[in-house]
Amino acid sequence: MADTSIMAAQKALTDSLITKSGVVGTAIGLCEAAPCIKVYIARRDEELLKQIPDTFMGFRVDVEVTGEFRARDTTS
Repeated sequence: MADTSIMAAQKALTDSLITKSGVVGTAIGLCEAAPCIKVYIARRDEELLKQIPDTFMGFRVDVEVTGEFRARDTTS
């Protein structure tokens, strides 16, 4: 289970970033064996990257270009 402080940090960062065009999600992950916040973006955008902090509430922020997320069809 993730530490509640990183969970609070992830929620706060998500709330501030998710409405920005190009941000598709966030998660808690590991960066060099330490807890970090992952920010997923649809494409590399220098203007968007300037708006994402390197650290947030004491945790490293790692940005990954993932493309758009789409729901998988589970009906078949």
